[in-house]
Amino acid sequence: MLKVRIIPTLLWKDLGLVKGIAFDSWRRVGTVLPAVKVYNMREVDELIVLDITASREHREPDYEAVAEFSGDCFVPLTIGGGIREMDHIKKLLRSGADKIAINSAAYDDPELITRAAMHFGSQCVVASIDARKSDDGAHYCYSLCGSKPMGREVVAWAMELERLGAGEILITSVENDGTMNGYDLDLLRKVSENVGIPVIASGGAGNYQHMADAVSIGKSSAVAAASMFHFTEQTPLSAKQFLQENGIPVRNANMRQ
Repeated sequence: MLKVRIIPTLLWKDLGLVKGIAFDSWRRVGTVLPAVKVYNMREVDELIVLDITASREHREPDYEAVAEFSGDCFVPLTIGGGIREMDHIKKLLRSGADKIAINSAAYDDPELITRAAMHFGSQCVVASIDARKSDDGAHYCYSLCGSKPMGREVVAWAMELERLGAGEILITSVENDGTMNGYDLDLLRKVSENVGIPVIASGGAGNYQHMADAVSIGKSSAVAAASMFHFTEQTPLSAKQFLQENGIPVRNANMRQ
């Protein structure tokens, strides 16, 4: 089993960081650069920074801001939001991003995933899926920060994204996001069992046991979290130590706080 990664997620809106519940009721939680500096010292494996308004506002990523905070980021950095063209990806990588996350644009131009994977390498391409559970128990895809139904069943879309060349899938439960009540384990398991690329669990982490469940029950390769790191005393390093104590391999679990 590959070592499980702990990945804080930073949601970026109007120059600051926010966190909400179910992609709504956003509250300010600081700014990007100080958060990046803090996580540098907390033994995280990677960071994900998502500009949650760029796609909805039909604007490009803020390359200047990415260049500024990426210079102080010493772990692999994934940037998402507003990416619609190959040139956007090129500029983000030049600005300091290590990976890019594509969500809304993949529905309009699926071959963007393929072009990006062929040109920059599939390890650079994270396909992001925001999912809602329907009354019949199936999960369906939404774009534009969980606001627009796409009429696609999640597992089928995840399999298609893998076929197109994505190197990883970031799967977020819209309903569970920000609740700290746990990940949607059924969603994670269904996606993980039907693709051969790593799946990053997102949406709902509230404690270390939730992370362990995402790996053992949800079959995830990595766990992303925001609220539990913003609003509780729990830390990425303590999360690693908990996972290791429960037989889940992680990196650098024996470092001091």
